[in-house]
Amino acid sequence: MKRHPVIWGIFLLLILLIGFFSLIYGVTSITGMRDGFTTADKIGIAPIDGVIKDSTDVVKNLQEFGKDDSVKGVVLRINSPGGGVAPSQEIYEAVMELRKKKRVLVSMSSVAASGGYLIACAGEKIIANPGTLTGSVSAIMYFTNAEELMKKVGVKASTIKSGKYKDIGSPIREMTGEEKALLQGLVDDIYIQFLDVVVRNRRISEEALKQIADGRIFTGKQAQQLGLVDYLGDMEYAVRMLAKMVGISGEPVVVYPQKKYESMLDYFFERAGSTMAHVFFRDQTIPYGIHYLVDSYGLRMLAPAGMEQ
Repeated sequence: MKRHPVIWGIFLLLILLIGFFSLIYGVTSITGMRDGFTTADKIGIAPIDGVIKDSTDVVKNLQEFGKDDSVKGVVLRINSPGGGVAPSQEIYEAVMELRKKKRVLVSMSSVAASGGYLIACAGEKIIANPGTLTGSVSAIMYFTNAEELMKKVGVKASTIKSGKYKDIGSPIREMTGEEKALLQGLVDDIYIQFLDVVVRNRRISEEALKQIADGRIFTGKQAQQLGLVDYLGDMEYAVRMLAKMVGISGEPVVVYPQKKYESMLDYFFERAGSTMAHVFFRDQTIPYGIHYLVDSYGLRMLAPAGMEQ
């Protein structure tokens, strides 16, 4: 029987279309973007993971959720011991801006302390697991002094500076009392800024807050008793609560930030690079400067075996 070229052309086109949509379906399954194709009202999930070193990606994700009319509310999923002061404050401000358009709840994972807790204060309500480690309302600066080590190995250093404070915090010499007082003033000011955020958003008096805002951490259960969090529950509990608040009936559709790739090769190379980076650079180094950051050594001592940050 003679093959009709038009029929075979249509048949081939259908095969190509099926293959194309199967590929799209597979990729969206991998990247978690499949729910983005639905037209139902959605709940956005904005993850904040690890030490906070930069705010760019999180702020961008929050802004995109704010522009998406199908996203009726956003859950911040925080799993962070804190980090840099400026990026923590930038994310906090981005959440406050998002709240002008959407309702925002916070779901705490394993850790939401220091800068992670500062960001959580921007949420309308905070939900923590009973065993979440949170709190650590404090600020800290790290410095290393290698002067004695340099003497032992016979290394000498010289400094030429334009002002007496130019090499403040230098690792080659001990700080003077005057320098320590100057840096203490910086840390105290950053600490007061943190207190202001908690007092303003959690409706806790400054006097009561100062009694517990000394760097200590709490479980989610303890934090609820102190007024630092509102409810105990997991992320699913937070999603259901938010869905009810925004009027979504039935099982809510959740969506995560969509990462854009220029090509499929970009996606696979990025995933391969991310896996290798996780293998070779599992420990996150802490840069110098002032931080809203729970003490990493103390957190490891309190954490269950196998937990990393």
